[in-house]
Amino acid sequence: MSTAEGRETPAEALARLYDLDLQDDPGDLEMWTALAAEADGPVLELMAGSGRVAVPLAAEDRPVTAVDIDAAMLARARRRAEAAGPDVAGRLELVLGDVVGLELGGAPGAGGRGPARRFGLGLVALNSILLLPSRAAQRAAWAALAAHLVPGGIAAVDTWLPDAHDLARYDGRLHLEYHRPDPETGRWVTKTAAAQHDAATQTVALTTIYEEGDPGEPASRWVRRDVVRLVTADELRAMAEGAGLTVELVAGGYDLEPLGPHDDRAIVVARMPGSGPAG
Repeated sequence: MSTAEGRETPAEALARLYDLDLQDDPGDLEMWTALAAEADGPVLELMAGSGRVAVPLAAEDRPVTAVDIDAAMLARARRRAEAAGPDVAGRLELVLGDVVGLELGGAPGAGGRGPARRFGLGLVALNSILLLPSRAAQRAAWAALAAHLVPGGIAAVDTWLPDAHDLARYDGRLHLEYHRPDPETGRWVTKTAAAQHDAATQTVALTTIYEEGDPGEPASRWVRRDVVRLVTADELRAMAEGAGLTVELVAGGYDLEPLGPHDDRAIVVARMPGSGPAG
């Protein structure tokens, strides 16, 4: 939330700049809409961020529950939903919480009381699973999806698969990623980033620096540090199966064509055994 003086907190600024990063559409929304239509029931999105996926799915006339550990991200998701109209905002439930050990009990607004809730589709979009700090946490995300699916429900996780050329470039050098105006503030943002790959732990330590301001004036600087824990398509499949799901497809892109040798991402689509209506 904002400071008493009304200025942005670092968390608010980084949430806003996250949306600026995704100003260029990744191209995945059509896929998520199709999977939600196939699942035909309420949607659960883990690590939902600022609602980039959750709000459009709610606009498709289906209830969506969006879970994230970052309150500033969820605040932006709420504003995004409200901007889409009261009906969309009414179909979106925002939950502040960790995916590890997640338990959603009872109906929305029931304070966690009642039987565990079930969804037709559970998803983790656009590399978010890589931000979980350990293999155990990544497995826990799959377990949380499985625990909240109806029989026959769909779980899907989308993640980046860097190749050797990508990883070789992550040697700690600073790279310019973009210089663009933020339509929300009208100020120019220069984004630079440095990444360091650790082959022993299969992680990438990422430092991102945003310099924001008008030309010739002092700039605000925002710094974000993440450790990205890489995962292979085979590991994702094993995590899904370990959660009790049946893997139906490992795709290499948002057209859901099977993963090929030159694809740079994996979308694992799995299903909860059994059949039954989402509720």
